[in-house]
Amino acid sequence: MLKRVVVTGASSGIGAATVRHFAGLGWQTVAVARREDRLKALAAETGAHTIVCDVTDETQVAALAREVAETGGATGLVNNAGGALGIESVEASSNDDWRQMFEVNVIGLRNVTAAMLPVLRDAARHLAPGETTSILNLTSTAGHDAYAGGGGYNAAKFAAHAVTNVLRLELAGEPIRVMELAPGLVHTEEFTLNRLRGDAAGAQKPYENVTPLTAEDVARVLVGAFEQPPHVNQDLIVLRPVAQSSVFHTHRGPLEPRA
Repeated sequence: MLKRVVVTGASSGIGAATVRHFAGLGWQTVAVARREDRLKALAAETGAHTIVCDVTDETQVAALAREVAETGGATGLVNNAGGALGIESVEASSNDDWRQMFEVNVIGLRNVTAAMLPVLRDAARHLAPGETTSILNLTSTAGHDAYAGGGGYNAAKFAAHAVTNVLRLELAGEPIRVMELAPGLVHTEEFTLNRLRGDAAGAQKPYENVTPLTAEDVARVLVGAFEQPPHVNQDLIVLRPVAQSSVFHTHRGPLEPRA
């Protein structure tokens, strides 16, 4: 069986870690992102086929799908590209920030999924009976529980969660499984820094006195979903550090048994 997966947002963080984990298990990988220099470094490390693409641009995404088809096709897609901007209230936040978050987290997901479905279907036609192709959308616990200061990001990730559920219904009866992974507190080099517009000190505060998830933790679980037997569909995986019991409750300090 061909094991070739397309990963968007692959230039850093969870996306890059996901490419590394897939490659380590013998998958062929297609790493997709906007930053060519980062992709070149990842390709040198993992052997990934790289494609420079802005997932919000339909023309670039159509070219992405053509290149994937022409270079060997794909049996898997990870929609990882996304991000957050700002922690302002609904009243004080920027429409431009909201538009940007919706474009990358929702429209970008739809663009890539729609363009890649014919490629996945073509691969499925050549699979043995019972085998499947796979789509996994990387959302967030912010797409399941709202919190103050999360307005635009909550709205975008709630929408991505809804799109994932709709897609699963629309593809019923096809050998394409649709999965969602919703991480909680994850510490990567760019996510919170970008959200806080470069405030390095502020970007460290959510991770003080707590052991958060790492990009590698998320990638390990994500790739594990693809490695499940083909009849197993993990519709929704919620992943948090032990210290975080919900988006509202994070224990800071040592984890110790009660007396």
